[in-house]
Amino acid sequence: MPYRTAKGLLIIMANIFQLLADQDKLTDELFAFVTDANADSRNERAIISVLHEVAPQIVSVAECMVIDGVDERHYVEDYVRAILHGDGLHGVD
Repeated sequence: MPYRTAKGLLIIMANIFQLLADQDKLTDELFAFVTDANADSRNERAIISVLHEVAPQIVSVAECMVIDGVDERHYVEDYVRAILHGDGLHGVD
């Protein structure tokens, strides 16, 4: 749960944990999920089963990418970089 320190900095408790993954492979797998037109095969991917168990919010975001029609890998790559390395989280108000 986020809270603010005396200096007004946003602290997110979930950031004490780090997801360890190969960035390129995770990007490839999520991009394949996002661009798979068949909902049945998309949801049966092994990476999705694992993510449902360890980080279901990643699947939720990927599903939003499907709905939004994301078809360029760099968008998925930006998201993966953010979840693995915290890019874009510093200085959040």
